Amino acid sequence: MGLARTLTLLSGVAATVTVSGATAQTGQVVQKVTGPVAVYWMSAQTQTGFGLPSGGGNPNPMAMMRQMMGGGGAGANKSLTLQLGSSQTTAAPSAEHLPPQSLAVGASLPLLTPKLAPPEPREPGQIPRDFQKPRGRLLIFWGCGEKARPGQPIVIDFAKLAAGQIPAGLSGLNGIDFRNMSPPSVSKNRTYGDWPNEKTRNAGIPSQGSLLGEHTIRGNYSPQMNFTLEEDQDFLGPLNLTTNTKAPGGWANIGWNLVGNAQAYFATAVGGGDGETMVLWSSSESQTAAFVMPDYLAPSEINRLVAAKALMGPATRSCAIPKEVVDAAPQAMLQLAAFGGEANFVYPPRPENPRIAWNQEWAVKVRYRSATGGLLGMDMNEMMGGRAGRSSANPQSQKPVQPPKPAKAPSAADILRKGILGGGLPFPR
Repeated sequence: MGLARTLTLLSGVAATVTVSGATAQTGQVVQKVTGPVAVYWMSAQTQTGFGLPSGGGNPNPMAMMRQMMGGGGAGANKSLTLQLGSSQTTAAPSAEHLPPQSLAVGASLPLLTPKLAPPEPREPGQIPRDFQKPRGRLLIFWGCGEKARPGQPIVIDFAKLAAGQIPAGLSGLNGIDFRNMSPPSVSKNRTYGDWPNEKTRNAGIPSQGSLLGEHTIRGNYSPQMNFTLEEDQDFLGPLNLTTNTKAPGGWANIGWNLVGNAQAYFATAVGGGDGETMVLWSSSESQTAAFVMPDYLAPSEINRLVAAKALMGPATRSCAIPKEVVDAAPQAMLQLAAFGGEANFVYPPRPENPRIAWNQEWAVKVRYRSATGGLLGMDMNEMMGGRAGRSSANPQSQKPVQPPKPAKAPSAADILRKGILGGGLPFPR
């Protein structure tokens, strides 16, 4: 720890030394807070169109198809992630969430404690035997507008980057500056359970399912939790693209409906015209590269990022994607997300008398997100009834199967999917 950091910590400790429960300098009583013993997070998402997993990962083709088809419901899919963490332990952990009847998922959602598999042994930093120097380029754009701003795009040549040549503009480039939230996890809490899990992997929420009503979480490693979600604490409404067209001038116009209780919007596009050039674009007004779409954001983060113009405000309902982006990426996947607020519950309530310690037994956080996606410049109905249908109807139009090609250097598309040496894009945040 550096000297400056040490002095800062010591000064902070000195400033909060208490005398009979009051600070020595101000006389203000500092309430003692302990716990909570258990924390429970509910992450509620509404999805239309199709999209990549939030926070990274590989898309599930079957899930994407269900999203494209509207999930067989009212054109929107709902999903719920439940995570329970506790400081208590037990030999055979067991817990469940008793949801309101309005959720339409049955009487009980089992919160399963995952079994950790041993890590696979591997040599750190070992270069694959068939490693080839990467090839291709990555073009990075940002901001809404018919034309790209001056200084765009930042061009990253992967072959030059691997050789140690840093492109201009890269040193000041980061991903969107959002702080990841820290939900309960198997590595963070002494005992942990979640849903869906390996026993309910395909579990889903019906399109008519609602969070409104009384919820109970109970188990043998946490206090029982009881809370009620009110009218403005349900799933966010569906987010839909009302406009997704390429303008005669060459740029693309996207528009969407305003979602009730949404506090901000964020759009990204990723694509290319061949395997050698990939393009990243985000709606952020500040220079950024949206390598990962945020999944959930705390209200304080939303306010900060809207003020910094990294996120679009809650009244924004359209954006133009620059012509240079469309020219460089005639085939691109568009992603749009609406970020909601939170519902928070703590038991017992904070004592009004600050001299009485606040010993928290449990805390619950419910967070919200709505998202949509599609192919840039292509209406979803056109995509579902266009080329795909004609191609399958005419077998002779299918290209013959080609023999496997010899291994070659990874392209820009490969690097975006897997990263150099499997480590993701080689840029610091």
